[in-house]
Amino acid sequence: MKVTKFDLKNNLKKYFGFNKFKGLQEKAIENIISGNDTFVIMPTGGGKSLIYQLPALILEGTAIVVSPLIALMKNQVDAMRGISTNYGVAHVLNSSLNKGEIAKVKSDIENGITKLLYVAPESLTKDEYIDFFKGQKVSFFAIDEAHCISEWGHDFRPDYRNLKNIIKRIGDFPIIGLTATATEKVQEDILKNLGISHAKTFKESFNRANLFYEVRPKTKDVDKDIIRFVRKYNNKSGIIYCLSRKKVEEIAQVLQVNGIKAVPYHAGLDAKTRARHQDMFLMEDIDVVVATIAFGMGIDKPDVRFVIHHDIPKSLESYYQETGRAGRDGGEGYCLAFYAYKDIEKLEKFLSGKPIAEQEIGNALLQEVVAFAETSISRRKFLLHYFGEEFDGENGDGADMDDNVRNPKKKTESKNEVKILIETVKNTKEEYKSKEIINTLIGKENALLISHKTNKQAFFGSGKHKEAKFWMALIRQVFVANMLYKEIEQYGVLKLTDTGKEFIKNPTSFMMSEDHEYLDNGDSNIITNVKGSGGTTDEKLMAMLKDLRKSVGKKLGVPPFVVFQDPSLEDMTLKYPTTIEEMANTHGVGDGKAKKYGEKFVKLIADYVEENDITRPDDLIVKSTGVNSGLKLFIIQNTDKKLPLEDLAKSKGLEMQELIKVMERIVYSGTKINIDYYLHELLDEDQQEEIHDYFMEAETDKIQDALDEFEGDYDDDELRLMRIQFISEVAN
Repeated sequence: MKVTKFDLKNNLKKYFGFNKFKGLQEKAIENIISGNDTFVIMPTGGGKSLIYQLPALILEGTAIVVSPLIALMKNQVDAMRGISTNYGVAHVLNSSLNKGEIAKVKSDIENGITKLLYVAPESLTKDEYIDFFKGQKVSFFAIDEAHCISEWGHDFRPDYRNLKNIIKRIGDFPIIGLTATATEKVQEDILKNLGISHAKTFKESFNRANLFYEVRPKTKDVDKDIIRFVRKYNNKSGIIYCLSRKKVEEIAQVLQVNGIKAVPYHAGLDAKTRARHQDMFLMEDIDVVVATIAFGMGIDKPDVRFVIHHDIPKSLESYYQETGRAGRDGGEGYCLAFYAYKDIEKLEKFLSGKPIAEQEIGNALLQEVVAFAETSISRRKFLLHYFGEEFDGENGDGADMDDNVRNPKKKTESKNEVKILIETVKNTKEEYKSKEIINTLIGKENALLISHKTNKQAFFGSGKHKEAKFWMALIRQVFVANMLYKEIEQYGVLKLTDTGKEFIKNPTSFMMSEDHEYLDNGDSNIITNVKGSGGTTDEKLMAMLKDLRKSVGKKLGVPPFVVFQDPSLEDMTLKYPTTIEEMANTHGVGDGKAKKYGEKFVKLIADYVEENDITRPDDLIVKSTGVNSGLKLFIIQNTDKKLPLEDLAKSKGLEMQELIKVMERIVYSGTKINIDYYLHELLDEDQQEEIHDYFMEAETDKIQDALDEFEGDYDDDELRLMRIQFISEVAN
């Protein structure tokens, strides 16, 4: 079918109301109309859907669009029906239809009314549909979210792997693959698995210059950080992503009780509720959707002003796609992710039960996420490099739009180290992944290095003067500088680029940025305030509070940490609480503790604030949902009844470690729990006395210090439980 550029422009105006195409849209559409296989890689918000929608409306027959999500299909069908006078112009064919609805869809296709048919991949596998399509005029097949075909994609779906064979059974048609996020490895997989290796590829830049990227350390106070952030965007739209349904519900509830219009969205809600919540967001009845990653793939809301990741995603593709839902109108989009390495460890645990190949892929993708979160170079440059795109970090569009560029880290000359690193890759015949290269550099033997006799080579240990984490950070930065790359077939194996080979001959200056370190500080029950996320500690007030704590502890005959722990004092220097109620809302301080010890502290702070003319933050009190108050009551009542702790944990679906953490939080906030009955079963009187005396004289209540002191006589749980009893008796 011959369609001129003039016809295309006219049809664009007629159907969609646009006067001109965006980016590569026009060229890709011309290729489709000419009957060629086509591969489109275009970032979220780049106008990907129009590339198959317009040809489908122009060409004879029905275009079959394979899509993974029912919500996405519904949105697209509604949009197409909105631009046509004929309701049957677009249909879905999936498990949500009844027999009468299926018959109507078939009738509209047979009568040439339907131009676009959206199908789920599993629907296509049914013989009855394959036989039906064989007798129809099909214009082309469009595979949306084509990254689902690759095990290396962030949303792999086995049904997608069979699409090539199913399409062949129906007939010989042009195939269009479309994705908003694909690394070179995933692109190669898509082309191979769809059988369109010779397809013309149309790839837009992945740079979303209007998005600001920030990664913050994730503390125990992350809910408060999120509320403060969202309050700055009053009456503006935002999405908060969490990995679990439970966390989605919790965060939505916390936002609601703090006066923010928010709803949850996850697969555990029934379809009606999900649809209602989605519509409330689109119609601006609410401002924030708290969601699992299932949300937003089909949402075309142009004015989402922020996207928050409460949990770091499983891959950079997921991160890119989810952040891409912000600022589609070209306006401001703030992308904030909270990161703690323990979240990565959790995700690694989830992978451990899967087949080895899947584990390897999952772990490789996770390590890229760690690298992004911990890097101190431009996040935009890092992200675009991951997708195979070079970016000018100084003059590129949006170059200053991330936290690392706005607050640069210290840089050190590392020319010699880069040379050592690249020579090590060369000397090991470009056969090793990062881990083996680092072990070779620091001289750490393992089975693989021994089997290759690498440990016998002169260069083994040539980087001993630096730690493993230094070399890992350097490898990341050398990637982005395009001196090394990861081989596609054996993903993760380091290879030299021409730039890297040239560097060995002519080393030049290489200024290496210090990487961030996001570590968990102290014990798991302690809420750590991380400097930099919302303020810095007032050192002068901190010193005064420590002195007061010491004198109060001395007077009561208890160690200072029993009164208030350091993170609690740090939080006081940020919030300046001047009433007992405000004191009860600082880190690790509940009503009981505030009432017992708070009076002298709030007086000292009030005097200090007045003398130094300090403006206090106005968002001190973040209300609690009371979600944990039921659990707290349950624990107190049942320990009073002397029930075994294992039974308490089991009845609430908790691991023993989780129960201990909850109990620690209860006693550290000033409430008594009596577990002596349980400890008598666990330890004899002398042992209990020994541990009690240790805590009474210790400068700190850190469990690691206690483990070191007792040299393995007691395990972690025994010491934690004794500490709970000690704090309960002595402090509360």
